[in-house]
Amino acid sequence: MKILVLCTGNSCRSQMAEGLLKSFDSRLEVFSAGTNPAPHANANSVAVMKEVGIDISQNKPKSVDLFLADSFDYVITVCDDAKESCPYFSGNVRHRMHIGFEDPAIVVGTKEEILTVYRKIRDQIGKEFLKFYKTL
Repeated sequence: MKILVLCTGNSCRSQMAEGLLKSFDSRLEVFSAGTNPAPHANANSVAVMKEVGIDISQNKPKSVDLFLADSFDYVITVCDDAKESCPYFSGNVRHRMHIGFEDPAIVVGTKEEILTVYRKIRDQIGKEFLKFYKTL
């Protein structure tokens, strides 16, 4: 099973989804990418994933262009912000899905308030992607 998770920056939600899916089943081939990749993975995403025992610190945001020649069983978009357009993948795909989540990177507040939002989004991603995984 080969899965691509897409977002715009590939620094936060798609990275968390990739890490969570890989934690469910090491046999899954899971990748993430973005249409406008950030320079590095979001530090808050890395921190909250570490809290649940998943290390995404070595993940690097990647361009969706790197995967256009590949075939995937599923391509799943995860962005859900009205200000953000979800990427479209034009490669060979058996199933396209959208499982949207708020962008925690736009939250302002104290460090703890921001991390609380990241944890909420991480947990939502975990719940929704576990439901998805159980359908495979």
